[in-house]
Amino acid sequence: MEQLLNYLHSINALSPALREHLLDTLKFRSVQKRTMMLKAGHISRYIYFIQKGLARCFYIKNDMEVNNWFMKEGDVIVSVRSFFSQTPGYEWIETLEDTEVYYISFDELQYIYLHFPEFNYTGRQILQHYYALSEERLYSLRMHRSNERYEYFMHHFPDLSARLPNKYIASYLGVRHETISRIRAGKW
Repeated sequence: MEQLLNYLHSINALSPALREHLLDTLKFRSVQKRTMMLKAGHISRYIYFIQKGLARCFYIKNDMEVNNWFMKEGDVIVSVRSFFSQTPGYEWIETLEDTEVYYISFDELQYIYLHFPEFNYTGRQILQHYYALSEERLYSLRMHRSNERYEYFMHHFPDLSARLPNKYIASYLGVRHETISRIRAGKW
């Protein structure tokens, strides 16, 4: 839990009262590989912080899984629209490795925002960070060729290429599996 508290503190100093409240409120969960943490049509009730492990967020289109995000150590797992609106979502979230997380419910997070106003800044900074990453990915998908998307992925997420199957990377980049193989073989 110290890793998470240090991360939050690095964004904005945690008051002793807020730190104590987080220690009392945050829960730990060990999740086995291939566990569905959220299914489409369900409401995302929790936001998770990955201590160890890897997860993916995907949706299904025409009976095919389309990966739209990978989350690893130090990242947050959440279905943004579902969690913040507390409505059923369209995404699936699955662990790809045995994963250890700390988590908090939507209601607990709202309590913190209300009773510890300094945490509003922290929450906003985290959301801005992930929003900027999302915008970068969308730009890459729209503006770059397949090999450039792959180069972007390798530059920004070099540690993930060894942890993910090619088919997941291809889906994330919006290319066919064979395209990733050709790019990796230098035939692109």
